[in-house]
Amino acid sequence: QVHLVESGGGLVQAGDSLTLSCAASGRHFSRQVLGWFRQAPGKDREFISSISWREHADYAGSVEGRFMISRDNAKNTVYLQMNSVKPEDAAIYYCAAGWTSKGRTGADYDYWGQGTQVSVSS
Repeated sequence: QVHLVESGGGLVQAGDSLTLSCAASGRHFSRQVLGWFRQAPGKDREFISSISWREHADYAGSVEGRFMISRDNAKNTVYLQMNSVKPEDAAIYYCAAGWTSKGRTGADYDYWGQGTQVSVSS
């Protein structure tokens, strides 16, 4: 069983930066694919980014070049550095852990955090 806890959300001004963290329990963190998704009110859950156990990163087109995912296996933590934040980035952000090599859909993940809210003022 893997337990994921996100933190770092809050209110940020458009153009600013914010870093989200997701701490994981479990013995196999270093071998898992880790992902970030978000869901805005009235919208479907959206893939943001994933990172493989070999640290290969993947990004949605809407955030590529602005967001950066990273992982620290010693701390069982995955991060999402959000730069040049836009109002449309406002959402609840979820981290997820799984075993598939793709990692772009929710079905690719077995474990989810409870989410952290990111609000953006323009």
